[in-house]
Amino acid sequence: MSLSERQQAKLKQLNQAGSIAEVTTIQSLWGGYGELLRVKFKHGIRPSLVVKNIAFPEQTKHPRGWNTALSHQRKVHSYQVELAWYQQFAQDCDQHSYMPQLIDSSQHDDQQSIVLEDLHALGYSEIRQQVGFKQALVCIRWLAYFHARFMQRSASSLWPQGGYWHLATRPDELAAMAESPLKQAASAIDQHLQSSDYFCLIHGDAKLANFCFNQTLSQVAAVDFQYVGKGCGIQDLALFVGSCLSEQQCFEQQQNILDYYFEMLQQALEHYAVPEVNFTELEQQWRDLYPFAWADFERFLEGWSPGHWKLNSYSQQQTQLALQILAENSND
Repeated sequence: MSLSERQQAKLKQLNQAGSIAEVTTIQSLWGGYGELLRVKFKHGIRPSLVVKNIAFPEQTKHPRGWNTALSHQRKVHSYQVELAWYQQFAQDCDQHSYMPQLIDSSQHDDQQSIVLEDLHALGYSEIRQQVGFKQALVCIRWLAYFHARFMQRSASSLWPQGGYWHLATRPDELAAMAESPLKQAASAIDQHLQSSDYFCLIHGDAKLANFCFNQTLSQVAAVDFQYVGKGCGIQDLALFVGSCLSEQQCFEQQQNILDYYFEMLQQALEHYAVPEVNFTELEQQWRDLYPFAWADFERFLEGWSPGHWKLNSYSQQQTQLALQILAENSND
């Protein structure tokens, strides 16, 4: 898939450019659903834009074999959610939780196209496969401000439950799990995560690969809002930590991670003057949910990809803690 003549003409018009200098593929989209392109211009308002071309194939190519009708429906809806996000919510974010802004969108036949600011051209040019703990905190700060900005908010145009792994959207993976206490407790864990008095919009796929750093690695912006929806911020935090820190770091830095996240969340709630939030209550409830967030993701991985590298001794410890809390609650 490349840019059609119609798309090229539209992009030149949008960017008031005389011509397109170069089109490069940033990456293919998951499962063969299209590609992400960087379009460079000669003498335009912006040096470059990013185009997300989405096509819905008849035969999908899931890397792990999950080529089901439900998987396809979930993916199609995820792109509808992402477009709604950029149209209705992205402009509410500031430099504390920056993300590319929508330039244009279009639907033509079976192809959807989203045109976005190019974060690379805005200085967010560094994508890292590994980071140190100091850089991880930069992303955690982004998450805290993002959660504060959308505290106690949900929307019908987004997912009623954010995150690509939550139980309601993964019945096939649950069925594929071996029988275990975790499988038996899957519904109780999911309900527990939805029991907090405080919720927000969560990114839903806050892995390290979806953050773009500036050159000094002191600021980040985020991309990929296909699974944004209602949840508790601790779910994003657990997914992020699991995506970039070793199990040893998870053990050693757990207290520091949680303390820093809640320090930044409180700071962000004050920054945005968010009303009617008892922060002491919020922090206690969300801290208590941290092992449940880990257990919920462990449940997904055990069904989706047994033996995945993220299934480690730390995630297992957190899962056992969640199961123990559920058992104690049932005995009360």
